[in-house]
Amino acid sequence: MTNDACPDSGHLMLISPERVFYAGLLGRPRRRTSGGYAIYVSMQGSLRVTIEGRPEQLGAVAFVPPYLPHNVESDSRCIISLIIEPETVLPGPMAALGARIGGAGAPALASRIRQAYGALVAVGRRDGFTTTEFDDLFFGEPLPARAIDRRVARAIARLNDVGTATVTAEDCAGSANLSQSRFLHLFKDETGVSFRAFRAWKRARHLLHFVNSDINLAHLAQDIGYPDSTHFSHSIRRFYGLQPRAIFSGSRDLAIWRSDPQALRAGELRHGRS
Repeated sequence: MTNDACPDSGHLMLISPERVFYAGLLGRPRRRTSGGYAIYVSMQGSLRVTIEGRPEQLGAVAFVPPYLPHNVESDSRCIISLIIEPETVLPGPMAALGARIGGAGAPALASRIRQAYGALVAVGRRDGFTTTEFDDLFFGEPLPARAIDRRVARAIARLNDVGTATVTAEDCAGSANLSQSRFLHLFKDETGVSFRAFRAWKRARHLLHFVNSDINLAHLAQDIGYPDSTHFSHSIRRFYGLQPRAIFSGSRDLAIWRSDPQALRAGELRHGRS
């Protein structure tokens, strides 16, 4: 794997199409909206997560379901967060995990995730990883996998491809031998979210692969599917609570470990450098 060595800062990200682990700067507290199940863990002290209309979560760990706008604050400048893509896991077990995080199991889970992070930093460098390895490391067992209709699964695979800039519902419907309206209904039935919202999240997620790179942001925006810089900035701020330049500025010493570095290597060559 062609990963950067873990820097002295200990800022680190593991990323695959199904999972993300991040340990690094939180940035100024701001409203954000993750397309995946978000689990936040404080590195030191406590964190505070607020979701409109729900009780505030205060403690070492917090859980946020997909597509819910929320605010995150922490006693420390740095934070640990995990993202679990909802189309890859069963909703019932994830609801149970959320209840565990909101109950007596929170301290043990926070401790396990912190210890796993410490072990990763100690390793300093790692080759590709599987979803099962990721889940075993942070949760002690694989999260129950969700079965998706193969026609929708093919569309999801295309949307997960960092090297594919534009994927339309019309293209996916044609590949599935379905009308566009039938495909869109099937997609939402299988994933729980509209094709448009799902695609918006995946585009924003692609940014994570490049945040420690010296890269031209306008070129990157086009390469990952945004029609222009305005749409790019608006979408990234919605999902991450920060402008793209602020994310890149805070990620200069971030080490990125990828599940399949070979698949990304060719894609990296297509992005214009500044």
